[in-house]
Parts: sequence; structure tokens; C-alpha cells
Amino acid sequence: MLAWTIYISFLGAAILMFLPGEDARPAKVAALLAALAGLACAVLGAIECHRHAGAGALTDVANVLWIPELHIRYHLAADGISLVLVLLTGIAAVAGVLFSWNVENRSREFFALYLALIGGVYGVFLSVDLFLLFVFYEVAIIPKYFLIVIWGSTRREYGAMKLALYSFVGSAMVLVGLIAAYVVAGARTFDLAELAKFPFAPAFQNWAFIVVFVGFAILAGLWPFHTWVPTGHVAAPTAASMLLAGVVMKLGAYGALRVAMTLFPIGLHTWQNTIAVLAVVGIVYGALVALVQQDFKFVIGYSSVSHMGFVLLGLMTLTQIGLTGAVLQMFSHGIIAGLLFAVVGRMVYDRTHTRDLALLQPMNLNQVLPFAAVTFVIGGAASMGLPGFSGFIAELQVLVGAWQTFPVFGVLAAAGILVGVAYTLRVLLKAFFAEGRAEAQPPLHCPRITVPERAGALLLLGATLLVGLWPGLLLDFITPSLNSPLMQPLWKAGLK
Repeated sequence: MLAWTIYISFLGAAILMFLPGEDARPAKVAALLAALAGLACAVLGAIECHRHAGAGALTDVANVLWIPELHIRYHLAADGISLVLVLLTGIAAVAGVLFSWNVENRSREFFALYLALIGGVYGVFLSVDLFLLFVFYEVAIIPKYFLIVIWGSTRREYGAMKLALYSFVGSAMVLVGLIAAYVVAGARTFDLAELAKFPFAPAFQNWAFIVVFVGFAILAGLWPFHTWVPTGHVAAPTAASMLLAGVVMKLGAYGALRVAMTLFPIGLHTWQNTIAVLAVVGIVYGALVALVQQDFKFVIGYSSVSHMGFVLLGLMTLTQIGLTGAVLQMFSHGIIAGLLFAVVGRMVYDRTHTRDLALLQPMNLNQVLPFAAVTFVIGGAASMGLPGFSGFIAELQVLVGAWQTFPVFGVLAAAGILVGVAYTLRVLLKAFFAEGRAEAQPPLHCPRITVPERAGALLLLGATLLVGLWPGLLLDFITPSLNSPLMQPLWKAGLK
């Protein structure tokens, strides 16, 4: 069932390219049906895996020989960690289509590229053969460029090219590390579970780990390789921004955990403190820069750098609670950031044609766009990590893990949360609730928030609230996976 998330996405993309006529509605309906079908397969597949094999076991989905000469297999499998991210991808895919219901220009190509990107993301999260994982990783990168350069807005060519260059440099680093591991292990397999058993020499692990980890972490917004994040988000159309923050950045964090940390535990131990420092710098730096931004979308872009810093810090704690929090934060940030980008890009910018907070202040948007204001208030509360939302338990677990391993870093990360509260309240007041500004200009007459937009917002709000109120729904998948045989190298490296 899980394999069909990939097949449906690519099949939907192919069908869209051959739809007759120029009417956008059939393309939108086809894309929505494909996204809903993918989400349904993700949910049913997760239930099936949990019922038959348990959340911690790596369950085969497909396993056939692909390239015999190189011992490369088409091997798909899932455990609790990958299942959580597959579910995130399904939710983000449906919400992105709903918030793209206004796309009329070349809608077939837009949704075809969109579904191709989604198919690549599903493939990364389900691949166990590392060569296959790399292929899907590249498939997910290419559509991003065209989505931004064709349908983007502010400095779209620059944003798209910067994103593509950073992505391909990271990919090249990952490929070097994977080929080196394959050759050193005897050139017999690219299978992750098999390579994880091979005793790579410490000297090899020390350089291979940092090359592969940074190669993936570039896409996760690791400071100082984060500069593509705000420019890419600002340039991208709403759905692409939602996917960039929601799932594409998670590809980097997932690869760092699943590949670099699993294969090279000795190298991980060597570089642990250095990467933890970079993660904390990202948390504090991203929050401070977001605090002074005048562009509404840049605020959310830099906040993504800060929130992804919690993911990377959680990974470096090498504690069970820290790693659990890091994976949960991947899901939480994917939902919340997608929601905030939807409000900024689709509900506000597409109606007011500005993201400048100084220009938005006199527009009285809390009365003109009340649904957008309420959605941002709730999304902002979730982003600040208030209890009852998914971000609270995720960041709390990361902070506890950080306190156990790096007490000073835990305090600095907590300070980053306080700065996050400040920039969220600042942008909320400036964009929606600027007092004493109602007479500055007449109320802006904007189109009403559409039904698809309301449905997309409710889907994302429901997801963060559900996980916030019932975190065991996902923790029951994540925690057992950390105790699986595949993760044993991390235990040997000092996972507590």
C-alpha cells in the first residue's frame, strides 16, 4: 500500500501532462484526487505496518533487483520514523493543492511538477537502497526549480537558481560519501541495513560522516549553509513554499539521521559538538533575524531556519528523548510552517499584493480578512510552542535531551524560543492588529477566503492540534524505531 504513494503521485503527474484543453479545473481536480489518494495510502499503509510488524520494525514494501551489475535493488521499506514523514508528506500534499486552487496559468504543468516533487519525497522516505534513495532525492530537487522560476514572485530566477545550486552541491557531497561507503564495504550492496553492519574504519568515518551529513543538512537549513532558505521561500509560489518548509527541508534532516548517523557512528561522535554548535547558532540567529524583518514572508522563512535548528540539535543530543523530539519536530514544523506560509502567501499577499509590514499595518486585516487573522493567531501560537500544539511536546523533548547532553546549549535554545515568541507577536500585531491605524486608509476590499483555502487551513490546524493533544499517536511510531536493529549503531555511539 505504501508504495502506491509513489506510483499514484507520478501517475497523476503523467496524466496531468496529457489532459486536453486549457481549462484549469480538470487539472486541479486531478491533482487533488491524486494527493488525497496518496494520503489515503499513507494512512492505510501506516496502520497496516503497525498492525502486522509493529512500529519499530523495518517492514519491506517492495524489494526487487534493479541493476544486477552494481547489486542495486528497488528496495522500499518503512519503520515508524519514515511512516511519520510519509504521513506528513500526504497532509502537506493535499493542503498544497487546496491552497493552489487559484493557479490558472499553465495549471497542468504546475500540478504535474507538484505531484512529481511529491512522488520524489515519498520515494526518499521509503527507500532503503541508498542509490535508490539518491535517485528519488534528485527527482525531488528538479521540480522545485521550475515551480519557482515559472510561478514564483520576488526575484524568482535568483531564488530558484540559489536553491538549485545549494541542493546540487549538497547532493554531490552525499553521492561522494555513498559511493565511498559502497566501495569500501566491498561493492556488494547499497542496502542501508547491510552497510550499517559493516565496520568502517574510524579514519574513514570521520571524513565520510561530515561530508554526507552536511550534504544532507544543507537542505535542512544548517547554519551557515541556510541562506537559500529565506530567498527560496520568498520567491516560491505558495504551494512550493509550503512544500519547501513542510517536506523538502525534512528530506535533509531525514537523510542526516537515516544515512549519515546510521552508517558512520564513530564520525558522528567526532563531529557531535561541532554540529550542535551550528544548530544552536541557527536557532538563535534565525530567530533574531526574523525579529527585524519587514517582509512578512521573510519572517516565516528565517523562522524555519530557527525551528529546523531544533531538529538538528535534537539529533546531536544522542539521547532517546532528544532524537524522538527531533523527529516529532520534523512533523510539527512541516505542518505549522506550511500553514503560516499559506496565510502569508495565499490569503494575504495574493489579495493585498504586498508583504511589507509597514504597508500592511493600516489595512486593518483583522476585519478585512478575519479568517486569515484567526488562522495566523492559532498558527502563531503553535509556532511559539504553546501547550496543546504539536510544537510544544517536540521542542520540550529536544530541550530535555539538550539539557542532558549540552546544558549550555539547552539554555541558549530556550532563549531562541523566547525570541521566537517576540517575532511572532511582532508580526501578528503589525500585520493584523495594528492599533490606532484604522483611519489611516479605508478598509481594503479583498476577495473572501475561499472554501479550498478554509479546508486546507483546517486540515493543517487539525493536524497540529491532534498531535499536540495526543502526541502518543506519533510517538508510538517514533520511539520503537529508535530501538530497532537498524539504529543500534547510534546506541553504540552513545545514545542514551
